[in-house]
Order: sequence, then C-alpha cells, then structure tokens
Amino acid sequence: MRGNIISYYEMCQREGTSLQRGMNFRLRGRHSVILMSLHPNAPYQDRVEEDGSVLIYEGHDEPRTEHVRNPKAVDQPEFLPSGNRSENGKFHKAAQDHNSGLKHPDIVRVYEKIKKGIWSDNGYFHLVDSWRESDGSREVFKFKLVAVEGVSREDAPEDEHDTEAKRSRIIPTRVKLQVWKRDGGKCVECGATDELHFDHILPYSKGGTSLKVENIQLLCARHNLAKSAKIQ
Repeated sequence: MRGNIISYYEMCQREGTSLQRGMNFRLRGRHSVILMSLHPNAPYQDRVEEDGSVLIYEGHDEPRTEHVRNPKAVDQPEFLPSGNRSENGKFHKAAQDHNSGLKHPDIVRVYEKIKKGIWSDNGYFHLVDSWRESDGSREVFKFKLVAVEGVSREDAPEDEHDTEAKRSRIIPTRVKLQVWKRDGGKCVECGATDELHFDHILPYSKGGTSLKVENIQLLCARHNLAKSAKIQ
C-alpha cells in the first residue's frame, strides 16, 4: 500500500532480494525497484514535480575503484567494462523503447528514505522517458516516472492493461517529516509504532490534498483499514 512506513529489512523481504543498489532493473524479471531520497545532502538530485505525480530520478555513478577515485568527476556510465548495460543503461533503453513505441512503459516500485532507518513505500510508477544532461561538470542520466494506481499484482513490465492506470500522487518529503514529528512516530488513534501508514484525513479522491500537513496523519494498519472501510 502506498504510504506504508517500513524498514530496510522489510523492503528486502518484500522484494525477495538484498537492495544494495539504488537502481534494480526488473527484479525476478518483473517490476524494477529504485531507492530515492530528497534530503539536501542526498548523493543524487532526485525531485518530485506536478504536485507529486511525477518523479525525476537521477542515474547512478561509477562505483569507486582504484581507477575511479572520485565518481562525481566522471560521466555516469551506460555500459559496464564487460560491454553489458549498467543499471542506467537498462533503464535508459527501456524508456527509449517506450518512447519509440516498441513497448509499454516499464513498472517501477519506488521506496523513499525519510530518515535513518525509516522508509516509505511510494508505490508504483511508469517509466516514460529518459535523457542525459550536464550537471555542470559531467553527464548524468535523468529518468521520468509517473505515479500510477491499479498496477496488477503480477507486476509484469509488459502487461498491456497497466498502461492505462490512473495517475496517482505521493506525499512530499517535507510533509512526511513534519507529520512524523508532530505525531511522534505513532498512530494517532492507538499509539502503535509498527505497521504505520501516512494517511490522508480527507482522501485525495474526495478533494483532499497531499501538500498540507493538516491533511496527513499517521495511522497503524488496523486503523487505516477501519477508516477505509468507513469511507467505502
């Protein structure tokens, strides 16, 4: 469920692998996974646009080696020394193939680091575009992803019925941090500290906003489900 607060260990369990990289193309041949951070000191310049419906994600650097002492000084790689595509290259090819009309957009699940030990499941996105640009000293990759609802449980990259998914939105990081501090990292209903969720007090579908702290609260899974049942 979008907005769930989880630990790094829980993320790895959910995806069935150790998420040691920020970019993970088509895990088990299905959806891809990326890890993002919008903190000022984050290593990459990710950003959210269009009221939380679009994510611009920066590609990743060369690994640090004895030949590459400063990865921030060299262009982000599209290919590995072996000639195979890097994760940048895999995501880039998928986005360009979609732009060329060769395939449907890949499905990407996005996890966001809120603070140390605290992650948020930002849900599913469609990978719709990619390009290279200069950051002033080198070439970096940029990937455009659009938040969607209604992704099938199979999470298959080529599922045609996923291409018409309704556009969704994510809650801005600044709002999440303020809500977490205000609610003390606990469910506002019962004080639980596990299985927490960032909940819209007035649902987005009913005119609620993701942009104001006043419309977001922390709920545990039990109270989130109870509220959803009442709304339905």
